[in-house]
Amino acid sequence: MSETETATFGGGCFWCVEAAFDEIAGVERVVSGYAGGTTESPSYREVCSGTTGHAEVVQVEYDPDAIGYEELLEVFFTIHDPTQLNRQGPDVGTQYRSIVLYHDDEQRTLAESYVDALDETGGYDDDVVTEIEPLETFYRAEEKHQSYFEKNPNDAYCSMHAQPKVEKVREQFREKVRAEQSTSD
Repeated sequence: MSETETATFGGGCFWCVEAAFDEIAGVERVVSGYAGGTTESPSYREVCSGTTGHAEVVQVEYDPDAIGYEELLEVFFTIHDPTQLNRQGPDVGTQYRSIVLYHDDEQRTLAESYVDALDETGGYDDDVVTEIEPLETFYRAEEKHQSYFEKNPNDAYCSMHAQPKVEKVREQFREKVRAEQSTSD
C-alpha cells in the first residue's frame, strides 16, 4: 500500500461532508476541523460565531493508489452546492463556505481546472463560488464532532442533511463506495 495523501474540503457543516467521504473506498480517515481563518486553536462555538474566519472543513486521508484527488473533487462537488456563497442549506455564514484548501501545487491546479470545467460546461445554473486557497493550518475539531453522523444517525439535523448526502454518494458513486457500505442497504 502506498503512503496516504491528504485533501481538505469545506462544503457546509462538517458532519455532513465527513459522513459522505466516509463512504468512499480508498479513504482511510476523515477528520473534522477548522481552517482558513485567523484565530489560533478555535473552538466550535467560536467558529460558529462567524468571527474567526475559519470554515468547517474535513481532512480526507486517502490512498492515492485506490482513489485519486480528482475523484475526491468529483465527490466533493456532488455533495454540496458550490454556487451558494457562504451557506449550505440551513447553515449560513462564512464558516459554511465552499472551499478547497490545497496541500501542494498539483492539488491547486487540479481544483482550479475542475472548477473551470464546471463553469465552462454549465454544470450549474450559477457560477461556482468555491474558494481555492493554500492550507495554512488545520485545527482538529473537538472529539464530539468526529464521526458525528456515525455516532448520532438519528439526530434530526443528520437525518435531514447528512443522510441525503450519504445516500447520494451511495447512488452516484456506487463503484467507489466501500464494499461493506454498499451491501448494508
